[in-house]
Amino acid sequence: MSWRSINSVLALLAASTTVPIASAQAAPCMKITLTGTQGGPPVFRGQAGAGTLVRYGDETNDCSAVILQFDTGRGTTQQLSKLRVPVGKLNAIFYTHMHSDHTEGLADMMQLRWHFRSHGPNVDIVCSRPARSPAGHTLSCRKFAKHIGDALIQSGEMAQRLAENKKRRPGGPAALLNVIEFGLRNEPQTVWSSGDVTVKAIRSRHVPGHASYRVDTPAGSVVIGGDAGNDTPKPPRATSTSAQVETLAKGADVLVHSTIHPVMGPGKGSGFFPPIFYRQSTAADLGGLAKRAGVKHLMLTHLIPPLGAPKQGPFPIPGGPLDEAAYKSAATESGYGGNVIVGADLKTLELPAK
Repeated sequence: MSWRSINSVLALLAASTTVPIASAQAAPCMKITLTGTQGGPPVFRGQAGAGTLVRYGDETNDCSAVILQFDTGRGTTQQLSKLRVPVGKLNAIFYTHMHSDHTEGLADMMQLRWHFRSHGPNVDIVCSRPARSPAGHTLSCRKFAKHIGDALIQSGEMAQRLAENKKRRPGGPAALLNVIEFGLRNEPQTVWSSGDVTVKAIRSRHVPGHASYRVDTPAGSVVIGGDAGNDTPKPPRATSTSAQVETLAKGADVLVHSTIHPVMGPGKGSGFFPPIFYRQSTAADLGGLAKRAGVKHLMLTHLIPPLGAPKQGPFPIPGGPLDEAAYKSAATESGYGGNVIVGADLKTLELPAK
C-alpha cells in the first residue's frame, strides 16, 4: 500500500472517530413547569396550589439531572406524578413564604417519600430564617418542617406503619428533611448549588420572611418571584412590583410570578380587600418589570382571578370571567414585547426555546 493510500485511510479513521465524539456532547436544557396556578386559598375547577418545577440536565436524561420544586401547594404530588417525576427524585424544595396555598402539599409529598424511600437520601428544604411579624407572631419554615408528620403520629398511623416495616425511620417524614435556612438580604445571595446549577435568593415583600429565587444554569435562567409586591404597601407608588425581584430578574430568560388582574382593584366593583390587592403584583406592572429587566419570557401564575372563574372566592369579577387574552393585554400594555405565557397547570417552557 502506498503512503498516499495509508494517509487516506488514516484521514478516514480520524474523521470516523471525531464525528461520534461531537454528536455525543448532549446539549444542556432546562424545563420550567407550573405545577399549580391557583391564586390563593380558593379552589376552582381542580386547579393545583401554587408551585413551579425546575428541571436541568441534557438530552440524555430529559433535562432531569437536577430537579427542584419551588413551593408545594395542594396537589403537588399528583402533578409531579403526571409529569413522571417521583417525589423521591427531588433534590431540593424551596419556599417563598409560609402560606398554606404554597405549602400544604409537603405533608403528602414527604409521607409518600417516607413510605417508599425512608432510607433516604434526605431532601433539602430551603427557606428563610424565622421572621417575626409586626403583630408579634413568628413565621417559621423550620417549625413547619419539624411538625410535618405530627397529625399522623398523633393518630397512631405512624406507629402502625412502623410495626409493619421497622426499616422506616421512626421520626416520620420530618426525619427525611434537611432544612437549610438563610438570612434575608436586599441583594442576591447564593443559597443552594449542585454542579452547574446555582440558586440565589433575595428578600421581597408579601408577608414576613418572603423570598424570591433565581436559578442559573448553562441552559438558561429563571426567576421565581413568588407573591412579591412593592415595599410601599399601597399607592401612591410607581409600580406594584418588587424592586428586589427586578434586580434579581436582570437579564434572566424567564420570570415566573404570581399575578393579580387590575380589574380586582379597589373601586372597580369586586369588593376585593384593598390590602390584599395592594400586596400583589398586577399583570400590567409585571409586564413593565419584565421589559425593564430584559426578560424574554414572562410566565404569569397564581392567577387572581383564575381563567374563566366568575368569582375569586366570594368576590365577583367585574365584567365577568377573564380569558387568556385579558391577562396578555394587561401584561403588554407597558410595551413589553417578550413572550407572555398565561399560566395553566402543567404548562411547560423549555430552554433553550425550540
